[in-house]
Amino acid sequence: MYSFSPKLRLYSIIFIVLGLVLFGAGYFMNHGMDDARIEHMMEAAHASGNHAPTNSSQMVGPQDHAAHLEHAKHQIHNQPLAAIHTVSVFLFALSCCALFFYCIQNAAHAGWSIIILRVMEAIASFIPYAGALVVILMILNVTHTGHIFHWMDPELTTPGDKNFDPILFEKKKFLNIPLYVFRTLFNVIEASFFVWKLKSLSKKVDETKSRKVYASYYSWSIGYIAFFGFCSAAWAWDWLMSIDPHWYSTMYIWYAMVSAWASALAVIILISVYLKKTGVLPQFNDNHLHDLGVFLFALSMLWTYTFFAQFMLYWYANVPEEVNYFFGRFQYYKSVFFIILILNFLLPLSVMVSSSIKRNYKVVSIMAVIVICGQWLVYFNMVMPGTIGPFWKTPEVFLLNAGSILFGAGSFVFVVLTTLSKLQLIPVGNPFLKESKIYEYPF
Repeated sequence: MYSFSPKLRLYSIIFIVLGLVLFGAGYFMNHGMDDARIEHMMEAAHASGNHAPTNSSQMVGPQDHAAHLEHAKHQIHNQPLAAIHTVSVFLFALSCCALFFYCIQNAAHAGWSIIILRVMEAIASFIPYAGALVVILMILNVTHTGHIFHWMDPELTTPGDKNFDPILFEKKKFLNIPLYVFRTLFNVIEASFFVWKLKSLSKKVDETKSRKVYASYYSWSIGYIAFFGFCSAAWAWDWLMSIDPHWYSTMYIWYAMVSAWASALAVIILISVYLKKTGVLPQFNDNHLHDLGVFLFALSMLWTYTFFAQFMLYWYANVPEEVNYFFGRFQYYKSVFFIILILNFLLPLSVMVSSSIKRNYKVVSIMAVIVICGQWLVYFNMVMPGTIGPFWKTPEVFLLNAGSILFGAGSFVFVVLTTLSKLQLIPVGNPFLKESKIYEYPF
């Protein structure tokens, strides 16, 4: 039985409090900006000759100085909401992907992973908490307190208005506030229900060792896989891709999902290794670590494929409406763009090819941390250019993002390890437990 270390509990609480303090400081600094400073920031952003739009909203409506200043104000005052949006969506997607991987193990009757199923359950337990943050952000956006999703502005879909956008008018059947609210609530509530249902059935399997209960547990795992297949696409469209609603990509849902899935595998590795080192999960050995490392490496390469395939097709076609999404990121977020490639592709490819390396606890743990950082930057790069534009190299943005990360990480550690301390680490009722205990990678 795992006991949540008082020292680690204290650190997680410190992270939460420090995150709130930094976020609060960044928020007040952000809302203290006057028009003179915003104009100066506009001039600085375009001083190098870069005038690429970072969002499709810049391509419609009036194009005079007053309109540009108003747009810059929206972007700058989006900074607090964009920072917490990035972290909350990332953690929600990561937790859902952990549950997805968990259900795949059950559906495949996999034996090797049984001893770490409780780790996946604990990570998935964060779904309702991240989902609550997403719902709060939804309320702020639909009440027009925030302006992350500019398609919510009714002027853009009102024919005859000076800001009328014919593209958004055509997309109104999908991108409208009532359906957005319904999809968000449905995704969060259903995902929270599935994690509760699967955890309760898993516990019941341990208590009863009934094959009938296990069959129900198996069926609900299949149900979540089906739910995840559809709804992971919907929340990628709603919470990420609709930030720039003129642009779309058929690869985007896979790109966002694989990014979160790789992060989920990295977190599973870190917690499993931590439990092994503390002596509460001695059954976890280098064979299990190896297989987790294989998945981490494979998902990093799959992410690279989706990244390259999406980019290459748009670069090759060179359609202005499509390449704008990448062009704005090259102009203002070039450093982030290339750091993402290094962390998520070059380092995993250079380090994790060897089978023996995947058995090294220290190396695999370090790579897991690198992948989490790299994939968070992927979400940063998906959210920030379309919400805050070129105004990201400021103290306010640093404080807001640092605060959001610390708050998210502290909350995640606190909830996950608290949940883990209440679970029986070994699922003794699972019929494949023996196979997991004696599992040995044959090569």
